[in-house]
Amino acid sequence: MMLRKFECRGFKGFKDWISFDLQASDYPLNKGIIKNGVVNKALIYGRNGSGKSNLGIAIFDLVRHLTDKKFFEPAYLSNYLCLNGKTGEASFRYAFQTGDRELIYEYAKKNPDYLVYEKLSVDGKPLIDYHYFGENRRFVDVSIKKSLKIDLTDNRLSVLKYIYRNTVVESDSPLNGLFSFVNGMLWYRPQSEGSSFAGFDTASINMDEVIYQQGVKDNLQTFLKDNGIDLELDFLSGFDGKHVLAVKFDGHRAVPFSSIASPGAKSLYLFFFWQLFASRLKFLFIDDFDVFLRYESAMLLVKKINEYDGFQSVSVVKNASLMNNHLTRPDCCFTISNGQIRQAGKEIRETNNLEKICRNEGFSES
Repeated sequence: MMLRKFECRGFKGFKDWISFDLQASDYPLNKGIIKNGVVNKALIYGRNGSGKSNLGIAIFDLVRHLTDKKFFEPAYLSNYLCLNGKTGEASFRYAFQTGDRELIYEYAKKNPDYLVYEKLSVDGKPLIDYHYFGENRRFVDVSIKKSLKIDLTDNRLSVLKYIYRNTVVESDSPLNGLFSFVNGMLWYRPQSEGSSFAGFDTASINMDEVIYQQGVKDNLQTFLKDNGIDLELDFLSGFDGKHVLAVKFDGHRAVPFSSIASPGAKSLYLFFFWQLFASRLKFLFIDDFDVFLRYESAMLLVKKINEYDGFQSVSVVKNASLMNNHLTRPDCCFTISNGQIRQAGKEIRETNNLEKICRNEGFSES
């Protein structure tokens, strides 16, 4: 299953409908970053305040009510509703492609936990049209509810999640595919302190301990060296018995990695850590992907992400130079400005300068 299109309105800075269309075009280059006609590896560029971060938070909103995974810290959800919105609610619509089938899931909320309605359809057939405050508009198709009695009085409980948790869902069901996708969603940003993330797991993760338990300290050391950071790594014992990644000096003195690492080194560490779980990911959103990275390192990381076929990814980039036909392709490059998301262009030639096009689009006032 892949996300083919996402739309929302009334959320944070998105007053009107904003559409993120991941339908691919027909380009002869870098075909490996397209999957089943959908963009599998996307890059987004835009000026400060254009809505890049809010787009990621919006896409991950369904993690809140469909899963028990870790969600955003409260600060990320301040001003949840658009301050100049007219509907008094935020609306979200997801179009997923699974094989040759299309699943559309949409809902509205008045705050992160206050559901107004949920709708689900597969190949145009309505399966759920459930309005929490309209007793005459609570349709659930018998093919998914089966004999389950549905009488929800708490609009904090998703009817879709309730059905999934309380019925037997066939392994090839689109519903099973949807929940597998949402449970495999991960958001993180290099600017976050510590192990802040959203989705993927149910609680915070001790990253240093995971590195120790998986025995990949030497791999991390090599990865950093390949990116110009030559350190001798080891582990210290923390006060709680857990292990703390450390940098050794003079062969015996050691200090915690986190206490001396530069922002760029920490960003590389985060990338290395999360790619350990690539086989479990379905959708990865990296905000401010390259904010602390040299161009050479950012380029290597883009190449690394492109090698992973098993998950869909969206990377928010500061350096438009990453948008070139050696790393990506026009239909995988997006700009966001003035409440609109644009692909670099569907009629662009292979030889066109993608960076220049995206810079112009990203700062367009039209």
